[in-house]
Amino acid sequence: MSLFATARRRTKRVYYGWWVSLAGAFNMVVSSGPTFQASSVLFRAIEDEFGWSRAAITGVASFGRFGGAMLGPMEGWLTDKFGSAKMVLLGFTVGGAGLILFSRVESIPTYYIAFFTLSIGFSVGGFTPSMAAVNAWMPHRRASAMSLVIAGSSAGGFLVPAIVWGIQTHGWRSTVMVIGIVTLAAGPVVARVLAKRLPDPASMNRLVRRATRKRLRPGQAAGLGHDFTPGEAVRTRAFWSISLTHTLTNFSVGALSAHLFFQLTDPNGVDLSDAAAGTIVVIQVFVAFSFQLLGGYVGDRVEKRLAVSVLVLVQAAGLAVLAIAPNYWMALLFAVLWGIGFGGRTPMLHAMRGDYFGRKHFGTILGMSAFPMAMGMTASPWVVGWVFDQQETYRTMLFGLAGAAVLASMTVLLATRPSPPGPRQRRTLRARPVTGTATEPPG
Repeated sequence: MSLFATARRRTKRVYYGWWVSLAGAFNMVVSSGPTFQASSVLFRAIEDEFGWSRAAITGVASFGRFGGAMLGPMEGWLTDKFGSAKMVLLGFTVGGAGLILFSRVESIPTYYIAFFTLSIGFSVGGFTPSMAAVNAWMPHRRASAMSLVIAGSSAGGFLVPAIVWGIQTHGWRSTVMVIGIVTLAAGPVVARVLAKRLPDPASMNRLVRRATRKRLRPGQAAGLGHDFTPGEAVRTRAFWSISLTHTLTNFSVGALSAHLFFQLTDPNGVDLSDAAAGTIVVIQVFVAFSFQLLGGYVGDRVEKRLAVSVLVLVQAAGLAVLAIAPNYWMALLFAVLWGIGFGGRTPMLHAMRGDYFGRKHFGTILGMSAFPMAMGMTASPWVVGWVFDQQETYRTMLFGLAGAAVLASMTVLLATRPSPPGPRQRRTLRARPVTGTATEPPG
């Protein structure tokens, strides 16, 4: 038998859900890596060319994410209705076009329009459809599979040195243009993997049993005995506890995506060279990437609420260290603490939604619960930039963001598993249906 035939046969033995997870990871590398992990690098290049205020430059992240936040629940509903593949294809087309437009900006209005366009595209075609597909295909290893998708966002951070090189060698416009072309080419590839029809529950149970080589408990293949509708989910304490926790933790995610490189290189910050700051970003990404994978593995085996609470406290400690870091080594300590806390807690929080609410309406429920989280990420880049313009330091806001993370370590403990509504409650909900209306992670 030829080497090619052997490899093909072994590939077919791999449970298809893992290919879906890897496609989701690649999606996140493309959709969030250059524009989320490397956004502060691009903002520095914009500042060097145009000399605009820090609030005006980084505020574009707030403006762009506002559209994604408003569309979050609708994105989830559309994903549940039309499928992840179509959403990815649409989103990557819009996102790629937005990047190409971004490479041609000459004024603040066009700068904001271009970033808004690419943000909407990657919001529609990025995280939500990937996570919905993984949640449906991987009920038996949900946290581990979701950790692959989320780790893809961090893996995109490994592109930061290449982007810095591209900006220094060819200019930021040419670099962004190339990223846009790559995005347009990647959309159909990811969509093709996600387009495979999901098996019926009985077939899914057989596939999962074959993949795990063990007998599953009744209902385990579907993740839960009851698939919560959006209306049922929003009536649970778990829905709001997870949403609030995610919002509080992601204030700092949005802020750092726009301001980290500034804090590392500013004279009133750590005052590193661009090259040294780039290594801190890469180390932060590497640690986050590693602990996202480890967090997914651990999350399938421990009580997620307790683990998330501890990890969020580690994330808060990293922010406090960054606020006072006077040199490279303290900045390195921040990178390690942030990577452990942010990386480990992210897949667990998302897996809790799948564990609690099932798979049938996961996209809509994710979009609805991500709305307040996205609003927090929308506001934080502009607010942090405005405060910096007033105080010329990030210290106050970094301590404030650390405080928000400490509060999140307590709110997540309230997110206990909800009980399915009884028959009487379901009849009431059917009489008054509630549907989703009006999302780097990565996060």
